[in-house]
Amino acid sequence: MAKELRKRSEVEEEFTWNLADMYATLEDWEADLVQIKELSGRLAAKEGRLASSADELYDSLELLMQMDQKLSLAFNYISRLSDQDTKNTANQAKEQRLYAIEADISSHLSFWEPEILGIPDETLDAYYAQNPKLELYRKYIDEIKRNKPHMLSAEMERLMAMSSEVRHNPENIYSIFTNSDLQFPEVIDEAGEAVRITHGRYISFLESSDRRLRKEAFEKLYQTYGQFQNTIANIYSGHVKSLIFSARARHYASTLEAAVSANNVSPQVYRNLVDTVNANLDKMHHYVRLRKQCLGLDELHMYDIYTPMLPDFAKKVSFDEAKETVLKALEPLGEDYISMVKEGFQNRWIDVYENEGKRSGAYSAGAYGAHPYVLLNYNDSLDNMFTLAHEMGHAMHSHYSNTNQPYVYSNYRIFVAEVASTCNEVLLMEYLLKNTTDQKERAYLLNHYLDSFKGTVFRQTMFAEYEMDTNRLAESGEALTADVLDQIYYDLNCKYYGPDMVSDQEISLEWTRIPHFFYNFYVYQYATGFSAAVSIARNILKNGAPAVEAYKRFLSGGCSLPPVELLKIAGVDLTTAKPIQDALDVFGEIIDEMEMLVTAP
Repeated sequence: MAKELRKRSEVEEEFTWNLADMYATLEDWEADLVQIKELSGRLAAKEGRLASSADELYDSLELLMQMDQKLSLAFNYISRLSDQDTKNTANQAKEQRLYAIEADISSHLSFWEPEILGIPDETLDAYYAQNPKLELYRKYIDEIKRNKPHMLSAEMERLMAMSSEVRHNPENIYSIFTNSDLQFPEVIDEAGEAVRITHGRYISFLESSDRRLRKEAFEKLYQTYGQFQNTIANIYSGHVKSLIFSARARHYASTLEAAVSANNVSPQVYRNLVDTVNANLDKMHHYVRLRKQCLGLDELHMYDIYTPMLPDFAKKVSFDEAKETVLKALEPLGEDYISMVKEGFQNRWIDVYENEGKRSGAYSAGAYGAHPYVLLNYNDSLDNMFTLAHEMGHAMHSHYSNTNQPYVYSNYRIFVAEVASTCNEVLLMEYLLKNTTDQKERAYLLNHYLDSFKGTVFRQTMFAEYEMDTNRLAESGEALTADVLDQIYYDLNCKYYGPDMVSDQEISLEWTRIPHFFYNFYVYQYATGFSAAVSIARNILKNGAPAVEAYKRFLSGGCSLPPVELLKIAGVDLTTAKPIQDALDVFGEIIDEMEMLVTAP
């Protein structure tokens, strides 16, 4: 008999998040929906009146933020409820209902930004003087004005809003299909027992020292995806077409420009990353050669890329052990930081273990007016301990921003979203390296550090290049068929991993299982964020309190400044390629030390 996952109802409460901290009951959530609709109706009635006076503009903005905060909390609640068991169709229906409400609100409030854009600057200056409380919204209004070249008429904005639900469909379809409907076969584990492949178990299979298990899991997973590659290709093509539609409707030169502009970032930052990493692929190829040598293999295959190079040190890390170690590693960030991390551990911010139907992967979701929420699928590995540190970094970023900014500026930009999480990972790694005297254990930790660079800088940049190439191809009028997508991905995989890696044909299908390809040019920010985090963490460990204080000012900034300017507060300038190159130089140094350790007599 295969080992099946527990049902949601069978998971101990202490290992589940406490959604009652947002809404005590579903009835309370329903009551907020009624208020959201009432507030949106009052806002819709203000059409044509926003610019009539300073007080009218201020009151309208206050009303908008009140409604938006409620809408955000309602989404947070129902999304967490849905993610904990994607097989629960009642929760799916509620989530879809909320999407419909949001689309309706967007349609009825499509006049909002065009009316604000229509207020002359001199009139706004007079309004700020007449009602000083309006100063709170000056940056918000300035941000709307920044996007003026891409704003449409009120009628066209209404049409765009009406289409938003349809444009989100590809992502929603992909998520439900891969998390709920897609069923994987069984493999025989190290103990000789039949175990079903799941999203959560797959990577642990690839981390196994049993190469037979790694190969079997790899081949069976992609056999399953291969059966549906034409379906997934059409879903992805639909997603890219929706991006092209939006970008062209809003007069952007490309989908890439439209995506990064939302964060007030130049497309050149994206291209700098891809170009800089491509110029350093020799370091990645060196890593692959070292991995092949350490594993003692004549041929290194793609199913050998996750197993530790020093398997004797591959050890289990329980969730309790992980929490204790993470707290010790984060002590340089100060007592207030540690106190809030403990609060999260003790008061059910985290949904810990995988259950049947639970969304795969890991994430943190900030909830203004409540604490952040963290989803894990914890599997007792060193990598999972780093995931815990990572997601708590996101959670603490949300905590600092939410408690130090008014709602309008609380939501930090995606561009900086991976900095705090990766800074925690780097601090954890530096702590573990500092507290080991065993050379073999040090080599094992360096292996994990290398894998973090490989996964976060090189792999995510490969993903970023894939998105850039597929979008560019679609923008030129080419069809994104499964064969085309397979070939693009396979060629990139060969380029990034180099001649010492056997790029198995199955790897051409890996794009089918990457949900981030539906997140609209998101993944490059993992690589830029990692590079910034390496710099910040090293600065904290070197300079102590002043660096910590600067870092917390960054964490507390929300979106009160453009993201690149916020990072400068923490001492990092990502307008240049220097932070990327500096991080890649660290990667090169770690490879050299690792090679010295594993080849020493």
